[in-house]
Amino acid sequence: LKMYHNGATKASIHSMLQNGGTVHPERFTFSPEPTIEDIRRMQAEFTDERNWNQFHQPRNLLLAMVGEVGEVSELFQWRGEVAEGLPDWTESEREQLAHELSDVLIYLVELAEKCRVDLPQAVIRKMALNRMKYPASKVRGSAKKYTEYKD
Repeated sequence: LKMYHNGATKASIHSMLQNGGTVHPERFTFSPEPTIEDIRRMQAEFTDERNWNQFHQPRNLLLAMVGEVGEVSELFQWRGEVAEGLPDWTESEREQLAHELSDVLIYLVELAEKCRVDLPQAVIRKMALNRMKYPASKVRGSAKKYTEYKD
């Protein structure tokens, strides 16, 4: 099986093309580990070790996550459009962004855990719904909301 530099195989690229996808050989990819379950487990251990479960209830986790999203927003505030890959950012600014995005993800995963939402499965279901709401043949290149498209 030939692997391309971004982890795609010839078969997966062929499948994407058959399904109307586009191949992006330079597209960024995440590392395979840790998984969402690994992150859930690490955060559960962290919380348990500190006896913080009494505070980490859904509403509090949601508000903490929103606060962290605000911190991500502050990093982008007043910059105008920011190019993909953040070419004009310093290493320190990139690291700060990585910290804040990590906080958002950690709170998201813990919120999903407390609400008993299996995120990977929920993502699969949601992507299927999005494909039906936004068929590529109708929406390619448009930012309209799904309610604005005519059959």
